[in-house]
Amino acid sequence: MHQKENHEKSGFGSRLGFILAAAGSAVGLGNIWRFPYLAAKYGGGIFLLVYLIFAVTFGFALMITEISIGRRTGKSVIHAYTAMDKHFAPLGWLAGAIPVIILPYYCVIGGWVLKYLTTFAAGSGHQAADSGDFFTGFIGQAGMPTLFFGIFILLTGIVVMLGVQKGIEKVSKILMPVLFLLIVGIGIYTLTLPGAIDGLIYYVKPDFSEFSIKTVIAAMGQLFYSMSLAMGIMITYGSYMRKEDNIERSVRQIEIFDTAVAFLAGMIIVPAVFVFSGGDKSALNAGPSLMFITLPNVFDSMAGGQIVGAVFFILVALAALTSSISLMETVVSMISERFKLKRIPSCLIVMGVSFLIGLLSIFGYSIWSNFTIFKMQILDFFDFISNNIMMPIVALLTCILVGFVVKTKYVEDEVELNAKFKSRQLYRIMVKYVCPICMLVILFSSLFITL
Repeated sequence: MHQKENHEKSGFGSRLGFILAAAGSAVGLGNIWRFPYLAAKYGGGIFLLVYLIFAVTFGFALMITEISIGRRTGKSVIHAYTAMDKHFAPLGWLAGAIPVIILPYYCVIGGWVLKYLTTFAAGSGHQAADSGDFFTGFIGQAGMPTLFFGIFILLTGIVVMLGVQKGIEKVSKILMPVLFLLIVGIGIYTLTLPGAIDGLIYYVKPDFSEFSIKTVIAAMGQLFYSMSLAMGIMITYGSYMRKEDNIERSVRQIEIFDTAVAFLAGMIIVPAVFVFSGGDKSALNAGPSLMFITLPNVFDSMAGGQIVGAVFFILVALAALTSSISLMETVVSMISERFKLKRIPSCLIVMGVSFLIGLLSIFGYSIWSNFTIFKMQILDFFDFISNNIMMPIVALLTCILVGFVVKTKYVEDEVELNAKFKSRQLYRIMVKYVCPICMLVILFSSLFITL
């Protein structure tokens, strides 16, 4: 029964198109911005090792589950869970709410990246190389951040309006190889800087004395950011996947691409900051400000730093764009399926609503900068509630649904439509026991640490 395809729904035209689009979704600010500073903060090589173990086990199980649900049901995230078990219909709405919350603030940050890209491309990178006054001055006003946010959301919307094959697939096939070449090129250049090899050794050599429960929690949390899990994206893209394509092999290839980009981003940022700070590891602990305050200083201190900075921010902008496309597509697919609307009207509605919600994040740093929620700025609160609370809950309930209600056979049958499921035993253990425990750990640590 479940082999019946949804012929009315457009889909990816090739397996490569699906893999690059899904990898593009996974490769975003989480990889290029968040991964390197977490790796630096939690002991370099030991964080890498823990992350890799989680990626091939826990991340693999969640991704294969979501893609299989999408392909088997052929529906958007809201209706996919209802199709599996009507008692889990609210889970579809919860999962669907996540990209609605993330898309606006993600595009706001995408706008920040465009601002830095234009600054470096205009040869004014030295202006951004200060103690943070350039960044705080920029986000502290409402006008310019709104302009760049508007441009970024418009670029995202144009690709989504073009459709799955002509828009998302075509753009992914161009952007992902370009992104990969850029990241390899800058990585090689960074390693030629004097002292960069010490930074590289710190980044890749596991120091087991740095290992702690915080390393484990940070690595688990990063998987959500890095692999677009528990936010409806992989269910949506799975619903566009061809029945003849091998799910297990595709997921492994998406993981490899995604992890390679995260690793290479760290290979650019950690050695470069290491050189700039004279081997001072604390400079790497700048957290989110690493990309907008620390790195412009690093580029300014380099020979040819203007060009390297411009290329780096092109790379970050491409990564942010491929992720925002997948977020918007997920919301558009929900709107068009729920209200029986065509793609372009659905997309215009999503762009309009996202723009209005995004203004809250912009005003949270400017005209409403004194307003906080649980001592967090508005953007930080949106990020916290979606990534630290809602996503672990969605992943936990999805594991319970697949592991104990519809049973793992529901996913296994879809994976085995055209090939043997080689990791079946690992998958069962992960979904039934390991993933739910991991989700509870993330959820409680988030609540305990933040609130």
